[in-house]
Amino acid sequence: MPKVTFLRPSGDDIAADVGDGTSVMQAAVAHGVTEIVAECGGTLACATCHVYVAEEHLDRLPPISNDEQEMLDFTAAPRETGSRLSCQLPLGPELDGIVVRCPETQY
Repeated sequence: MPKVTFLRPSGDDIAADVGDGTSVMQAAVAHGVTEIVAECGGTLACATCHVYVAEEHLDRLPPISNDEQEMLDFTAAPRETGSRLSCQLPLGPELDGIVVRCPETQY
């Protein structure tokens, strides 16, 4: 079971074990990470599941699509290295242990 850790702006963190294929966004919603709004439910039609992936995990991420790249231009929080939409990050053995930081706002 892959594990994902969410670092919240408050300084708290939430660690979640989830099934293979669960997106980071789905894991956030299921585990009460309220900083991940997920307004569109993971259809890549909004940017309210924006996260910052910790630098040590960047080389393990799937490639970013053109659609995700464009949607990241509409995030409420500043875009940084490691900015991704959590709906586009399926968890599995390759992303086990990933750490993502939640922005202070999604709006």
